[in-house]
Amino acid sequence: PIQPDKESSDKDYNESLRYCVDHIEEIAIVCGTHNEDSSRLLTYLLDEKKVAHNHPHVYFAQLLGMSDNLSFNLADANYNVAKYVPYGPIKAVMPYLFRRAQENTSVAGQTGRELGLIERELKRRKL
Repeated sequence: PIQPDKESSDKDYNESLRYCVDHIEEIAIVCGTHNEDSSRLLTYLLDEKKVAHNHPHVYFAQLLGMSDNLSFNLADANYNVAKYVPYGPIKAVMPYLFRRAQENTSVAGQTGRELGLIERELKRRKL
């Protein structure tokens, strides 16, 4: 890890979002995070600078199968959204996925809420 703790990592990540939005015509950004707070911050910064939601220099991305509620809501609000899929030999991919699960403490607090959203959607579809 290059940061002493998650707070420092979040602070620097969010600061990089500010920098990118301030230079949006020279920089393209993929906000690859499952952190709702960071995603919300980017939407706020874009609105504050009057940058179109579907600006070609701005994408949000999450790992396929994680934070789908975040991805769907962003897409519904006309933001560019991508889901990424690790690809390669199983010996190379599995350690990456395990590491992502361990490192991604920001999702831990969101998991219960996400499960509730899934249950609500299943009921809505009468499944």
